[in-house]
Amino acid sequence: MAKRPAARTFSLREAQGLLPAVRERTRLAVEEIHTLSLSDDDEEPDAPEASETFREETTRILTEWARDVESMGAEVKGPWLVDFDCGGGYYCWSWPEDSLDFFHGYKEGFAGRVRLQ
Repeated sequence: MAKRPAARTFSLREAQGLLPAVRERTRLAVEEIHTLSLSDDDEEPDAPEASETFREETTRILTEWARDVESMGAEVKGPWLVDFDCGGGYYCWSWPEDSLDFFHGYKEGFAGRVRLQ
């Protein structure tokens, strides 16, 4: 298994600069799962092997997405949810947000997000 990169601390400008790459990688993964779900609809609705294949492929796509995003230095907190450590908390982004507009402390998590001023 690949070693996770050391934690990185971002300035707001650095996080904003990395966001287009994170958004593009996320867009590709979202589209891949969407396409997979369309092909899964063509299968027999009650076929367990179709559902199992869909779950396995979705897991593979999410795992690859998380690995790629983390290799950029960001932290993946859930599907399509990415945090950028700023030393006092996180700049927080979630698909399909266009920009990096939220922050939360280390303890507050996603539910404690506040809009950046």
